[in-house]
Amino acid sequence: MTRRINIFSSIDWFTVLLYLILVFLGWINIYAAVYNEQHHSILDMTQRYGKQLIWIIAAVVMAVIIFIIDTKFYSFFAYIIYGFTILLLIGVLIIGKEINGARSWFALGGFRVQPAEFAKVATALALARFLSGYNVGVKNFRNLIIIAFIIFFPALLIFMQPDTGSALVYASFIIVLFREGMHPGFFFLGILIAILFFITLMMETFSILVILISVALFAYALMNKNLKQALAGGLIIAASAGLVYGFSKLSGTHWTHTRIIFTGLIVAVIPILYLALKLKLKNVLVVLAFLGGAIVFSNSVDYVFDHVLKEHQRRRINIMLGLESDPLGVGYNVNQSKIAIGSGGLTGKGFLKGTQTKFDFVPEQSTDFIFCTVGEEWGFLGTTTVLVLFTILLIRLLIIAERQRSSFSRIYGYGVVSILFFHVVINIGMTIGLVPVIGIPLPFFSYGGSSLWAFTILLFVLLRLDASRMELLR
Repeated sequence: MTRRINIFSSIDWFTVLLYLILVFLGWINIYAAVYNEQHHSILDMTQRYGKQLIWIIAAVVMAVIIFIIDTKFYSFFAYIIYGFTILLLIGVLIIGKEINGARSWFALGGFRVQPAEFAKVATALALARFLSGYNVGVKNFRNLIIIAFIIFFPALLIFMQPDTGSALVYASFIIVLFREGMHPGFFFLGILIAILFFITLMMETFSILVILISVALFAYALMNKNLKQALAGGLIIAASAGLVYGFSKLSGTHWTHTRIIFTGLIVAVIPILYLALKLKLKNVLVVLAFLGGAIVFSNSVDYVFDHVLKEHQRRRINIMLGLESDPLGVGYNVNQSKIAIGSGGLTGKGFLKGTQTKFDFVPEQSTDFIFCTVGEEWGFLGTTTVLVLFTILLIRLLIIAERQRSSFSRIYGYGVVSILFFHVVINIGMTIGLVPVIGIPLPFFSYGGSSLWAFTILLFVLLRLDASRMELLR
C-alpha cells in the first residue's frame, strides 16, 4: 500500500545545497584555471568557464526532470538503461572519436559525449535491481557470477577504449557488496591483492616467495592456534629446499635461489599433505591454495605490468613507488601539481593570482588536476574546506542510503556513495602524488559536460528515491 506525498517538500534540500555549493566552487575554479585576460567575463561562452555554465544549467534542468519522473521508472527500466549503455560502449569502440589515444567519445558537431561516465549510473541501477530481487544474496555462487558480469562487463569495454581510470572505478562496487552481506574476507582479500601487486613491482621474486611462505605459515598458526605445527611446516619446506640445492650441486647445474626455493616448495607439498591426512590437520588445503594462488598472481603481475599497461602508466606507477624519477617527463604533472598546492600555504595566493595556474605549468588543470588550483589560490584552508564539503556529502548520502525502506533504493544509494568516494579519493590522491595518475575527474569540480551530467544524474536519482521513501506504508 502507498500514499501520496508532496515530492518537493520531501526533498533532502541539505544535500541539494551541498551539490550547488560544490558545483559553484568547481565553476569558479575552472574560471581561475583557464582564465584569459582577453576573455575576462566568466559568462564568455567561447571559453571553458562559459561552456561549463551551460552544462551546469543543463544539469539543473536534468535534476528537475529526475524529480518529475516516477520512482518506479528507475527500477523498472534499470536493465534496459544498462543494456542501452552497453550498446553505447560497444558503439564508441567502433565509431567513436579518438582523443589522446583513447576512443571514448561520440562527437556530434562541436559537442562530445563520453558514454563511460553514464555507464556508472546504469551499472549502479542494474546492480540495485538485481540485488533487490526476491531471495537474491551475495553468498550464492550463481548470483556472484551474475553480479560480476553486471559490474565488470562495462568495465572491460571501457578498458578496451582504453580508459583504465574509468574502468578501475567499478572496483568501488565492492563496498555495495560488502554492505549487502558479502563475507568480509573478500574485502580483505582485495586489499591483500593490491598490496601483493605493489610488493611484486618493488621486490625480487626470491624475496616475494620467502614473504608469501612466511605469511602462509603465520596464517596457519593463527587459524589452528598451533605454532609448533606451523614451524614444522617451515622446517619441511626448508629441508626440501636444501635437498633441491644439494641435487643442483651434485648435477653440476647452477640453479638460482628463486628456482631452488620454488622447487623445494613443490617437493614439500607431498610430505605436508601426507602428514595432514594422517594427523587429520585442519586448514592445510586452504593455506596451500592461498599460497599457490598468491604465487600465480605474483607471477602474472609482471605480465600485466609489461604487456597490458601502457608505457606512461607503467612509468607513473614506478614514479609513485620511487623506482623511477622523471620530473620533466611522465612525472611532470604530479610534480607541478604538488608545487602548486604547496605554494598556496595557509590561505593561498588569492583568486586569479596563482602563478602555477596563470602560466599553465600544470597540464589538464581544469579537468583532472583542478584540485591544485584550489590549493594554490585558496591554500590549506581552501583545500580543507573542499575536503570537508565532500566528507559531509558522503556521510549525508550514507545516512540517506540507510534510511531507505526499499532494498533497491538502499543498494543504489550505496552505489552512489561508492562511486563518489572512489572519485574523490583517487583524484585528490593523484594530484598530491599518493596514487598513480589514472585520469578520473573530481565530482562536480572538473571541467566537462559528461562527467557533470553523469554525477548529477547519479546523485539526484537517489534524492528522488529518497523523497518518495515515505510513500511506502509497509
